[in-house]
Amino acid sequence: MQKALTHMNLQLHTVITDLTGSTGLNIVRSILAGVHDPEQLAAHRDPRCKAAEAELVAALTGNYRAEHLFSLRQNFAAYEFHLGQIAECDVAVEALLRNLAAQQPSPSAAVPPPRRKPTANNHAPHFDIRTPLHRLTGGADLSQIDAIGPQAALQLIAEIGTDMSRWRTAQHFTSWLTLAPNNKISGGRLLSSRTPPSANRAAAVLRRCAMSLTRTRTALGAFYRRLAVRIGKPKAITATARKLALLVYRVLSGDLVYQDPGANAYHQLHLARELKSIRRRATQFGYDLIDRHTGEVLLNPVI
Repeated sequence: MQKALTHMNLQLHTVITDLTGSTGLNIVRSILAGVHDPEQLAAHRDPRCKAAEAELVAALTGNYRAEHLFSLRQNFAAYEFHLGQIAECDVAVEALLRNLAAQQPSPSAAVPPPRRKPTANNHAPHFDIRTPLHRLTGGADLSQIDAIGPQAALQLIAEIGTDMSRWRTAQHFTSWLTLAPNNKISGGRLLSSRTPPSANRAAAVLRRCAMSLTRTRTALGAFYRRLAVRIGKPKAITATARKLALLVYRVLSGDLVYQDPGANAYHQLHLARELKSIRRRATQFGYDLIDRHTGEVLLNPVI
């Protein structure tokens, strides 16, 4: 659809970010209905659209040649056909999920409130995922972990299941996901610790979730940003995905009900660890740490 509009010199992509949004689809439908006046087309502007109506008028001034309109009509029909196919797939997934959940006993605790207010997403399934998934996992709720939404939780459960006893430890689980360092040692020297390439779909989901943490005010977001400065963004994403995998393992094992401590709490914990490490190294060299304000020796420094 975008290519056909560009051939008609309609630069709609310069004023709206998503052609399949409310404004874009209404304009496309009007064009296919025979409306070619830029001002009439710009009247379909949604109030949430950041572009002014005058900008839409300028972007919709072009040539409406028959061959390009034919191409636009065919591509729009293909787009609606695929939306119908996706809707049918969602219905089948919902039915299968509810059947699987009905085979499990009801958990003692009710479904916790969502971590954040649900936002409109055209790519998310249009049915309730959390309720049957909560019963299927025996009361565990992966969507309480930062960056893991209901759809990502459903994808993870579809790939790894709910029985974490198949992996002896959480470290075995991260190794199966190929998110653990692959240390190559020769003669006592570490040659490489790069994670091996893999097509593991669960690892790909966790990496996508880790990428969404970059600007969040969460402990996981603070963890990612600290590593990104030190080792670079690609490695930080892998390390954050591994930390998410550890949380997923513990939540599904019933050992953890995740609650975000916040970025400030993470920074305080990191500073305490750094101070403990500095004190240990100072002791090895025969030195002590002294508080500059009180003059006391910090035997057990705590922040």
